[in-house]
Amino acid sequence: MTTEQSTADDPRPTFARALDQAQRQVAAVGPDELTGRTPCADYDVRALLGHVVAVLHKFARAGRGGDAGDVPDVIDGIADDGWADAFARGRSEVEEVWADDEKLDRMIELTWATLPGRTAVEAYTCELTVHSWDLAHATGRLADLDPDLAAWALDGFSKFAPPQVRDERGPFGPVVPVPDDADIYTRLASFTGRRP
Repeated sequence: MTTEQSTADDPRPTFARALDQAQRQVAAVGPDELTGRTPCADYDVRALLGHVVAVLHKFARAGRGGDAGDVPDVIDGIADDGWADAFARGRSEVEEVWADDEKLDRMIELTWATLPGRTAVEAYTCELTVHSWDLAHATGRLADLDPDLAAWALDGFSKFAPPQVRDERGPFGPVVPVPDDADIYTRLASFTGRRP
């Protein structure tokens, strides 16, 4: 089944691939890399890991009908060698919540929109994919990324965060020009306002 087919019917298989990729990136980060810079201006690697873990908890909370805004944007207090376990716990929570097929057709209130569940899953797939690039770029592991996920996320971001509706308060800056022959992750990063 292709990414497009799985998403048309059920976005969770593609979401699982994005989770797999993010989990590999998180697990690969060593304690000596935690203070490194990332493409996210406000985050070093440690803060980016804390944000990725927070994303999982926010999405689980929203799926349960709670207020995702109650979860901080960055989880801290995790030991230097505890990020892989923190991600695994967050992933387990998200997958448990979103295993319920009925959630796909319910309206889910996120901090930035109210969307059908399946659309929310797609949005979080996009977010995890671009954050995998952020981590890979910061730690030099770009070769470990799945290009099909980037192509899928680039298409998704064009719907969720088109350039014409962005402003300085949002999480995405203006599109950064890149060469026409840039690889798919460079195009994804530039579309979300990062400077690859």
